[in-house]
Amino acid sequence: MADLKITRRMGFAVALLVYALDQFIKAIIIHGVNLPVRTVIEVLPIFRFYWVENHGISMGFLTADGPVERWLLVLLTAGIAVAVVFWLWRERNKLDAAALGLVLGGALGNITDRVRLGYVADFLDLHFGGVHPFLVFNVADAAITVGVLLLVLRALLVRTPAASEKN
Repeated sequence: MADLKITRRMGFAVALLVYALDQFIKAIIIHGVNLPVRTVIEVLPIFRFYWVENHGISMGFLTADGPVERWLLVLLTAGIAVAVVFWLWRERNKLDAAALGLVLGGALGNITDRVRLGYVADFLDLHFGGVHPFLVFNVADAAITVGVLLLVLRALLVRTPAASEKN
């Protein structure tokens, strides 16, 4: 039981750290750098800050064109976050708990944007000349992506023995 408590605490600590970092960086980008007005800041030949108000979810799916759709997206993503909390609460594997923490922290960061701003603030643009292999994203999106990839990779590559094999 002590290991489970430590695993939970670690997962929720990761979520809190991701959430705080996401909101802190968004505050700097929005208020400090004033990116919504400047729209683009070239940082490196392959990276720039590029302001995007994302009214939908990944890749433009489920775009919220009005307040009803906006709050439906908030409810949908909050429901997913609640499911992640339940999963994290029961998770015994520390790597999976950390991955779930990444997903939860990112989801909460984007939910906060949608509630506060009416959209998700995206601003990180990695590109190679005219090739943009990723959509414009934010810290929360990156955390969600890394968390999901860790969960998928662990599920595909790490085999745990079934109960019948242990006996």
